[in-house]
Amino acid sequence: MSDSPLVVVAVLSVVFLAAFTRSALGFGDALIAMPLLALMVGMKTATPLVALASSTIAATILMGAWRRVELKVVWRLILSTLLGIPIGLFFLKVAPEGVVKAMLGVVLIAFGLYNLAGPKLPTLGNEKLSYVFGFVAGILGGAYNTNGPPVVIYGALRDWSPESFRATLQGYFFPTGAMILVSHGLAGLWTPRVLRLYIYALPVIVTAVLLGGRVNRMISSGQFNRIVYGFLILVGVLLFV
Repeated sequence: MSDSPLVVVAVLSVVFLAAFTRSALGFGDALIAMPLLALMVGMKTATPLVALASSTIAATILMGAWRRVELKVVWRLILSTLLGIPIGLFFLKVAPEGVVKAMLGVVLIAFGLYNLAGPKLPTLGNEKLSYVFGFVAGILGGAYNTNGPPVVIYGALRDWSPESFRATLQGYFFPTGAMILVSHGLAGLWTPRVLRLYIYALPVIVTAVLLGGRVNRMISSGQFNRIVYGFLILVGVLLFV
């Protein structure tokens, strides 16, 4: 059964907003898209649709900004994330999800507020600590599918330019997202409805990525950092609640 035109327009509007945010900041699309799309089309459709859209966003950004990717950092983050995932699966069995997510929320809120209201934390001069942040990301990803925040915090501490921040995050999220896509396909989540909505969304995604890229290039480093910290606070509040 096909979705009504009103539902399709609503879904495409959410996808546009999510893709624009991801393109402008480098992250945040799932935070916007998942709760809204779950209400519109249900979780079983929203989850694979967001995964398909996220991978497409990352691929589109990388096609135009791959030279900005910090490759030394990306492979370290991916490797250490893979090492952390099995531990995350263990935590999934033994640790209370609500408590862990609330603790992560508090950390993100404190990190964002401190950087907005107080002196800046010292920046990381090299990529040695990327292993630590990637490992933590793997634990959180394996346990609660929240591998993004540690990587975003690491990028903020490296004080990359907005263009490098945006591109490097895609270099990390694209391969990890591809793994999620494969798992969704094997689980039978790529239903005709999901694929139909995804095809409708493709031109919307490309348009949003192009517009978001322009905004990213227009934002100064100081403004960009404040926006990132504010968005981390929002993520923290949602995780805590």
